[in-house]
Amino acid sequence: MTILVIVHSLAALWLAVYGLNFLLLAAIYLRHRRKATVAPVVSRPALPAVTVQVPVYNELHVVERVIDAVAELDYPRDRLEIQILDDSDDGTARLAQARAALHRERGVDIEVVRRPDRSGFKAGALSWGLKEASGEYIAILDADFRPHHDFLLKTVPHFLTRPRLGMVQARWSYLNAGYSWLTRAQALALDGHFAVEQLARSRSGLLMSFNGSAGVWRRTCIEESGGWTADTLCEDLDLSYRAQLAGWECLYLPDVDVPAELPPQAAAFKRQQSRWAQGSMQCLRKLAGPLVRSRQLSLGQKLMALMHLRGYAGHALMVLLLVISLPLLLVPASAQLPLGGLGIMYLGPPLVYALGQRQLHRHWMRRLAAFPLLALVGVGIAWCNTKAVWRGLTRWGGTFSRTPKFRLEGRKGEWASSDYRLQIDRGIIGEIALAIYALVTAGAAIYAGRPGVLPFALLYAIGFGTVAGLELVQALAARPSRQQHPARSPAEAG
Repeated sequence: MTILVIVHSLAALWLAVYGLNFLLLAAIYLRHRRKATVAPVVSRPALPAVTVQVPVYNELHVVERVIDAVAELDYPRDRLEIQILDDSDDGTARLAQARAALHRERGVDIEVVRRPDRSGFKAGALSWGLKEASGEYIAILDADFRPHHDFLLKTVPHFLTRPRLGMVQARWSYLNAGYSWLTRAQALALDGHFAVEQLARSRSGLLMSFNGSAGVWRRTCIEESGGWTADTLCEDLDLSYRAQLAGWECLYLPDVDVPAELPPQAAAFKRQQSRWAQGSMQCLRKLAGPLVRSRQLSLGQKLMALMHLRGYAGHALMVLLLVISLPLLLVPASAQLPLGGLGIMYLGPPLVYALGQRQLHRHWMRRLAAFPLLALVGVGIAWCNTKAVWRGLTRWGGTFSRTPKFRLEGRKGEWASSDYRLQIDRGIIGEIALAIYALVTAGAAIYAGRPGVLPFALLYAIGFGTVAGLELVQALAARPSRQQHPARSPAEAG
């Protein structure tokens, strides 16, 4: 029993440090938020050659939208190349070819690039395209993004006055934040990341990450930093950290936004989070040694970087705390459970989310109405993320499971009849089991006279129950597909 108390205390302490990390980032943000990044004035004849890469895999609903958007970017046509890196094995390839041909007739330099196979997934596609790219700078946009016309004009000029600037990251905004309460909750969390965390890291000299889309890279930086690799599922985080360890700078531009689509399905959101959790743990294994040994980074930079990379481990610790709590409660002589760390953990993230809304939105208080759901979902995905953390700590690479997109804008659009909708994830069994376990723990807390444990046990129970229930309800709402996909030719099928 002493061992369980020690493990419980260490897990609670680690979560306390996690919460303190959020509080520290909030403080850094408040200190640096008024600093302005002035964009250099560059004449159009002085603008360099840029290649826009759009990695695509089975994106029937959005591929035409993104091709139209990148083809309409305001940039000198003789210095703009567009690559649609299409690994699709459905009718997406035909739609992409037809749309690209339409814009080529209008004078746009755009090609659909297809590989013999999907090896390396997104990292492999980006690497393949880079070999054929002509641009000095590489802009990367995922298929569900719809950049504004001036995206390149607001990002590329920064490179011309900073020779060691390797990457510029823009802020994500959302095409369908108001589609449902689930998308509102996701927007709340992502706004906190972009408006507070990324700004704090970038302006204070901490290591920051490329978010996989809505960014521009200096080609030399990619090549000198080792290029895109597929040994992690977060190739974006991996390369951005390797670049900074190699002495390159990264810049975040909070005033430049690129709209994207949020997943409306609980199963899709869980898939996305699991991929990020597994990839970040792989990056931690890969980069912890070089970070610690770096002579150019300060101790503070190293500690904050390690905290950043191990962020998703918090979900595994949450599950561990729940599992340990019940046996401790059933032993009358056991020590009082040290839950102070949990209290700190739940103070930091809400502050970051609130600051993010206040920074970005006029009616920010109204948007905080989605926070209760975000808190419940944040707990409820702990089981699937715990499994992903384990995979990230025990294996390299893995299957890059895409997050399906459905062309949802505002409150318009529907996903329930799409072939891309996901079936119920098997992890729902674990979520239901943990919800029941948390209820038993709550009952044991009442029986043992430990009222301090009760709120946390009930939060676990409601959180796991919410995610499992939402997935079940959405599965029942799904309807047979009515869409007719174009038949694939042998070439399109790869």
